[in-house]
Amino acid sequence: MTGLPWWADAIVGLVMAVLALWALLAVGLLVVRRRTGRGSLRGAVRLLPDVLRLVRRLAADRALSRRVRALLVVLLGYLAMPFDVVPDVIPVLGWADDVVVVVLVLRAVVRSAGPDVVRRHWPGTDDGLAVLRLLVRW
Repeated sequence: MTGLPWWADAIVGLVMAVLALWALLAVGLLVVRRRTGRGSLRGAVRLLPDVLRLVRRLAADRALSRRVRALLVVLLGYLAMPFDVVPDVIPVLGWADDVVVVVLVLRAVVRSAGPDVVRRHWPGTDDGLAVLRLLVRW
């Protein structure tokens, strides 16, 4: 225990998960940039808010199945929990489990809803979408 109230632990865990997700997406953007010659550091900074907006838009899309929307809600709940499979106080590894869960849920959403739905809701650039496609392997 960190000595913080449970809600403060939840907030710290959520912030750390968001930072870890941003780092993973930035690395993905760099990989895409090397493979395609496209992408920029500015695109990496914009990628995390784009992914968060994508999750929000997908969760609000009533045309998607309840299962898909429930997965997204569970993902948000998992990220907000003050405890994880690997505690967040362990550098890198503590955040990696959150990133893995995010990628797995997005992969399941893409497989269930289809890439066209994700493409339609994607608020970012084509380079950002290429990174997302690389991460979720669609």
